[in-house]
Amino acid sequence: MSNSLIQINQLTVCVEEKEILHGVDLEIKKGETHVLMGPNGAGKSTLGYALMGNPRYEISGGTIYFHGKDVTAESADKRAKEGMFLSFQNPLEVPGLSLGSFIRGALEQRRGCRIKLWDFKKELKQYMEFLQIQEPYADRDLNVGFSGGEKKKAEILQLLMMKPDLAILDETDSGLDVDAVRTVSKGVREFQKDKDRSLLIITHNTRILEKLDVDYTHIMVNGRIVKTGDASLVQEINERGFEAYLNQKQ
Repeated sequence: MSNSLIQINQLTVCVEEKEILHGVDLEIKKGETHVLMGPNGAGKSTLGYALMGNPRYEISGGTIYFHGKDVTAESADKRAKEGMFLSFQNPLEVPGLSLGSFIRGALEQRRGCRIKLWDFKKELKQYMEFLQIQEPYADRDLNVGFSGGEKKKAEILQLLMMKPDLAILDETDSGLDVDAVRTVSKGVREFQKDKDRSLLIITHNTRILEKLDVDYTHIMVNGRIVKTGDASLVQEINERGFEAYLNQKQ
């Protein structure tokens, strides 16, 4: 268990009293990258929201252990402070709060102490250049007027600055052009360099995975993980789709 970062046991999740996930088991160890694939409506995003503690997603059965501690009933804020991060499929716009201020506030909450503005700005500038985000974006209201690609780049900027222990990326490549996918993928590869940190990439598209190291691939259909394999499973899905798994149960 010492190398286990998150352990999900028989997780059952309901949304508005409808059961979406049915007894999901999943373990992610430190330094691993897992991919969760499946057709639209399979329950992939539901798993991400449930792991992050979104109150709309009611856990009606099973447990979530993070760093060996039962966090099943913990709030999203507490899970974030303990090292979980979720990038949203559709990031929220927050008028009146700049991107830079948002990241600094989240970092201070995570670390439990104030961060010197000079040190913060230096690191922020470094990662913005790495992701080809223009400097004035740090002072713009969070996601307000951002294009789809700019929103996703801003989320990867948060990921690199926050350095969470577990990053859950939900459809991060959705709606992006080729250049934006390349930049986002570059940011994820940078995050992967730290072998103490882990990734769960939720997607039904294989574009973002082409240049990433993947340890395990899981196929979810109708709220159940029906197949687990290595990176070669991504290629199989790319070539054949999910058809072979649609009527399977595990």
